[in-house]
Amino acid sequence: MRAIGIILAGGNSKRMRELSRKRAIAAMPMAGGYRSIDFALSNMTNSGIKTVAVLTQYNSRSLNRHLASSKWWDFGRKQGGLYVFNPTITAERSDWYRGTADALYQNLDFLKSSHEPYVVIASGDGIYKMDYNKVLEYHIEKKADITVVCTEFPEGDDPTRFGYVKANSEGRITDFEEKPVTTDKTTISCGIYVVRRRHLIEFLEKCGEEENYDFVQDVLVRYKNVKRIFAYRMEGYWRNIASVDSYFRANMDFLKYDVRKYFGDEPAIYTKVDDLPPAKYNTGCQVRNSLIADGCIVNGKVENSLLFKDVYVGNNCTIRNSIVLNNVYIGDNTVLENCIVESRDVIRTNSTYAGTPDDLKIVVVKNDIYAG
Repeated sequence: MRAIGIILAGGNSKRMRELSRKRAIAAMPMAGGYRSIDFALSNMTNSGIKTVAVLTQYNSRSLNRHLASSKWWDFGRKQGGLYVFNPTITAERSDWYRGTADALYQNLDFLKSSHEPYVVIASGDGIYKMDYNKVLEYHIEKKADITVVCTEFPEGDDPTRFGYVKANSEGRITDFEEKPVTTDKTTISCGIYVVRRRHLIEFLEKCGEEENYDFVQDVLVRYKNVKRIFAYRMEGYWRNIASVDSYFRANMDFLKYDVRKYFGDEPAIYTKVDDLPPAKYNTGCQVRNSLIADGCIVNGKVENSLLFKDVYVGNNCTIRNSIVLNNVYIGDNTVLENCIVESRDVIRTNSTYAGTPDDLKIVVVKNDIYAG
């Protein structure tokens, strides 16, 4: 593919509450065995993009550890490869990334030293499958300056989280609304863009001169009547996980057969593989409509839930409508309902944690077994 890829993975969201205190949103565990960023990385490599930069910033240790080897996404190659860029102190600059445009601007050298004519920009918190070649073909066909991938607003999500677009019959975007309180539009931006590399460099240099930092406001909104900005409609599943409710919904969607099949079919979604034994179901346990990852040991009852890697469920436990992240020990006689249990927790015997579908309980238990 005649493009390089850039994944914006440095953001944080207060809507994630305790879940983003020790990791970037792009590093959030997904669907039992993945991380959020795996979906964008897999889409890049499946589209034939050979050079990808991941821009990290907030709580990046977990994400950097996940990306330590590029071989899992087939970027371990002589030409191209996977690059991870954190904010860097230089003689001219000592700022963190102050926005999406500023993150790109601070890595302008990467863009200038590349040779491919196009750039695919994606966020690290989207759950979807996409062939970026089709977006590029549409971009070239429309003679667009920028192409924005769009989809319909996901039913049941928070409407104030998204940017809304309006396009004419030709597909050209005529209006943007970034996270409005109310709107009559139903088409949202997925945070995925295709742009010619030299145009992107011009946009970013202009933003840098004027100290503008946001790609949506300072590029898309600013130039919507000047440049040819088009909307490409995505088909298939898409969800942004940058809130507790949307993260919970996206994981629960993987309990549906059609969603699992969609992501399980080729082209595959790749991730870093851990050497763990298969899940073990001991005598007397009950598991119904749940995903149980490798390394788990189940003794109790699990319904409509996801257990991530290395989870131990004690005797007489009941886990219902919940997500249990990696490396959690759940003591005997514990009840969890409508919960998200943070990784490396130790739930003591005879504990009960319960939320509601509209007010999920995030369980974070401080203990001495795991340090840090």
